[in-house]
This record gives sequence, structure tokens and C-alpha cells, in this order.
Amino acid sequence: MRTRLKREAPDPLYTQLKAALVGEIQAGRFRPHDRIPSERELSTQFRVSRMTARQALLDLVREGALYTRVGKGTFVAQPKIEQPLRSLTGFSQDMQARNTRPGSRILEARTVSATPEVAAALRLLPEDEVILLHRLRLADGEPLALETAYLPLALCPGLLAHDFARESLYAVLEGNYGFTLTHAEQTLEAALAGPRELELLNLTPPAAVQHIQRLTFRQDGTPVEYVFSTYRGDRYKFRSVLQTGSG
Repeated sequence: MRTRLKREAPDPLYTQLKAALVGEIQAGRFRPHDRIPSERELSTQFRVSRMTARQALLDLVREGALYTRVGKGTFVAQPKIEQPLRSLTGFSQDMQARNTRPGSRILEARTVSATPEVAAALRLLPEDEVILLHRLRLADGEPLALETAYLPLALCPGLLAHDFARESLYAVLEGNYGFTLTHAEQTLEAALAGPRELELLNLTPPAAVQHIQRLTFRQDGTPVEYVFSTYRGDRYKFRSVLQTGSG
């Protein structure tokens, strides 16, 4: 790397080192999954302490630009997935559109009584039965999101006979139950990953995540899915298009 740090500059040396590493990545000198020089190598090359090099690398890992493998080093991460918020698509559809192989690991799949919150969202009576489907969502084998979906049992009996480790929930709802999913109400909230999220999503703490709550409707206005998702903050960014209003 040819960049030299400016010791007289007001920016701390570790932020200058971060910028140098990002510049090398953007210039294509380091490609996704290439190994980045070690703390020792960076400290020698840039004439900084190993603590300074470590801080730069840790910050870039937390920001999702790099990732670590124990005993192997630090590597360039894949660019973040940009998810538009204008269209209603399922995880499987979205991954297939990106020429990525979707997959799931079933964490829980059973029939339960609706909690007051779930019943209110799905317009059910308290303790009506709902299908609980809790999955770890994968792209080319990499864990990207956790998803817990609730669906009214009365609307889709027999749903759990399907193998949702391989099948798309939305494809089954449309193809087997005749649902036309037309729109959804969705909220996003930034958070730090909890212990279980860190474990399942293979994250290094502290790690940012996006919590998403979605209520999906079919064509006649009936809510058919109430879902809570956790997306990796280091792998996802969400984009929306805003238009000016009158006045």
C-alpha cells in the first residue's frame, strides 16, 4: 500500500489507516475474501503501534468492511446487500433475483396459541391458533437473517407439511393456497445484536442489526403473515425513494 499517514493531521492515526485500507479495497487492490495484512504487518508498514492497527481493523470489522476468521486472519467482506423498500418480496425471491442460492435452517415450526399482540395484528380472537415458523435465512450458506413468522392456521391448514428449509413461504402461499400478496406494513429499527443473534448470525460483538416488523396482506385486505426479522447490519443496507409532498 502506497498511502502514507499524516502525523501532523488532526485525524487520529487509526482513522487515517482505516481510510487507507478502504481506499485500497475500493481501488480493487483487495477483493472480497482477500486477506488483509495483519496487525504486525500494518504497524510495520505504516509505522504505527499495533494498538492503532488493531483499532483500525476492529472498526472495519464492526462496520462490515472486513471479517475475521480465528487463526487465519482478517479478510475483505462482500459488499453490502442493498434492499429496496418499495416492493413486496420474500427472502427467497430476493436472493434468487441476485443470482444467490437461498436456504433456511428451521429453528422452530409448530402450531401455537396467538399472543395478544399477534392476535391483534392478524385480526384473530385471543388464543386462536397460529402457525409459528422460525428460520435462520441463508444465502450461499452464509447466515444473513433471523425470521419469526406467524400465520393464521385457519387460512392455511397443512402448511407445516411443507419443507421450509428448501421451499419459499410466499411461493407456497401463492401456489398452494391461492393467496395474492399485495402489500405490507413494515417498520425498521436499528439495534445491537443479542447473544442468540450473535451466535446464529455468526457476528462479532458489538454488532449492529436491523429489526424489521412486517404485516403482510392478501388481495382482499386480510392479514396473512406477521413476521419479526433480524438482518445483519454488516451485510445489509435498506434503501427507499422519497418524493416531495405538496406544500
